[in-house]
Order: sequence, then structure tokens, then C-alpha cells
Amino acid sequence: MMAASTTTEEPLRLSELLESGWRLLEEVEDGSAAEPSSGAPAVQRKVQRGIGLLERAASAVAELQLFSHNEELEEISSADLKFMLVPALLAALVLKQVNPSKRLEHVQRARAGFMDFLKVCKDYGIGHFQLPREVEVEVEVESGDESESSGSNINSVLGTDQQTAILAMASNRQAKIERYKQKKELENQLATLKPFIDGGQAEEEQIREFYLLQIKKWISTSLEEIESIDQEVAILIRRDALKQGTGTQPPRPLGPPLKPFILTRDTAQAKVFGAGYPSLATMTVDDWYEQHRKQGALPDQGISQAASAAAEKQQEEEKKAEEKDDDEALRKAREWDEWKELHPRGYGNRKNMG
Repeated sequence: MMAASTTTEEPLRLSELLESGWRLLEEVEDGSAAEPSSGAPAVQRKVQRGIGLLERAASAVAELQLFSHNEELEEISSADLKFMLVPALLAALVLKQVNPSKRLEHVQRARAGFMDFLKVCKDYGIGHFQLPREVEVEVEVESGDESESSGSNINSVLGTDQQTAILAMASNRQAKIERYKQKKELENQLATLKPFIDGGQAEEEQIREFYLLQIKKWISTSLEEIESIDQEVAILIRRDALKQGTGTQPPRPLGPPLKPFILTRDTAQAKVFGAGYPSLATMTVDDWYEQHRKQGALPDQGISQAASAAAEKQQEEEKKAEEKDDDEALRKAREWDEWKELHPRGYGNRKNMG
């Protein structure tokens, strides 16, 4: 009797753990619009609480051995189907954690959770997909010519497999498009069944169909997340390797400042053909500034005194020239008037008397 009572009480407790953790995940995802940052304390408290609940649910599922490799999908009860989602939901919440120092640990743990979920789905024949391969990132921090030679080797490998890589990219793109269409179709079907499930009016067939659709939806989500995780893991590992490589290298001693030089074969060629670029500077900026400051030709010093005196002198000369021209014109006008008075019209016309 005691074993029977324990068996009847455990699924209820497990169901509450799953529903509470799932609800917290939905609140975190739906509340991203209200919270400006996923690293907000309120959001992270929900994340940690949800992780705790789903970790207890995962332990209970493993202890009860609800899923086995020897079973068929039809042998699983409709009430137990939803517990297949525990690893995927837990992995999704693990990804929501914000801690840069432990980011690599979090994404690797999330990938393992998504892979566990996909393996169980693969065993039961749910959905049509291929399990992602394990990606190994090898990073060698080298210096000098060795790093250059390794880079050339990588380029040669990429050159030989370029056509294969292009075909793989096209295949992955087509798979993403198909996955996106399937996911949208699944979401529409789930939206139709959800009111019946929430209202407690769904029949067993509807409940089974609802959770099978949820599993298929999370298969698509897990494949997308694993692809993103693999890219992020490669970046994080390379970043850590570069940090370690930079930290182990001794600092370079600071020598005397380098003098400018001309890149030519010899001095004679430089004299004949030049350096191939404008000549080197003959004075520094400070020297140029000091020279112009002494001459009083800087913008903040206004016009230099010599320039001002020259301008005043030129103005005086122009004024004197204008006055001289005016006196000369006045003198000529007076002489002309006097001449006309002494020589009236017709003066000296003795032959033409008329």
C-alpha cells in the first residue's frame, strides 16, 4: 500500500514541477518586451527559480525511468508525454543566464540538454531530423612565421573543399526554410488546441496530440539553438585562447623612437627618382609654430606689424597720387579757361571775313 501511494503522489508532484518551470520560462520570454534587459535582477531571479524546478523534475524523471529505449511511442501514456520536454525546457532556461565569466559553461550545458531531448525523440521516432554532430574547436596560438604557415594551410583546405562547402550551405539554408515553415504550422495547431487544454475540456486524444505537437516544436527549436550554440562556443574558445596567448607573451621593451627613413634600393636612386612620396618634413610642428609666432603671423595674433605698416604706407601713397592727379587736372582746366578768354571764337580769322 505504501508503494502504491508513493506511485500515485509522485506524478502529481512531478507535474507541478514541470508546469511551474515551464510557466517561468514563458514569463521570461514574454516579459522581454517589458524588461529592457534580460540581465535585470527580476528576470534572473525567475530564471534561477525555473532552473531549480526543472532540475528537480529532471531528477524525478530519471529516477522513475519514464522513458526507455525498448519502448514504442504508443506505449507512453498521454499524461507522461509532456515530461519528455523537461531537458529542452531546462536547456532553454540555462541559456537565459547572464554571466560572462561562465558563458561557455552555460552554453555547453544547454547544448547537452538539447541533445538529450533530441536523442529521446529520435529513439521514439518523433519527427524526421538528423542529430547534430559534436563540434570540436581546435585553436593553436602561434606567433611569427608558424601562424602564417598555418593560415595558408587552412586557406588551401578551404580552396579544395569550396564546392562542398557551398553545397552544404545551400542544403542548410533549405533545411532552415523547411524548419521555419513546419514551426509556424505547429504553432497554429497548438493555438487551436491550447484553449481546450487550459480549460480542462480536452479529451485524451487532444491531450496526446497537443504534447506531441509541443515536442515537435521543441525539436525545431533545439536544432536552431544547437546551431547557434556551436557558433558561439567556437567564438568563446578562440577568445579565451587569445587572452591566454596574450597573457603568456612577455611585454616588448620600449626602445628609442625610430627615425624616418626612405624605402629605396640605395641613396643614388633616392636622389635621382625621389622617394616615391612627398619629401620628409624639415621641421616639426612646434618649430613651425614658434617661427610664425615670432613673425606675428599666427591667426590668434592678428595681422603682423610689418604687414600692417606696409598696408598703411601703400594707402598713403595711393592717397598722395590721387591728390596729385587732382591738382594737375585743376591746373590744366584753369589754363584752358584763360586761353579761351584771351582767344575768343573767330580770333585770327583774317581771310574769311564773313
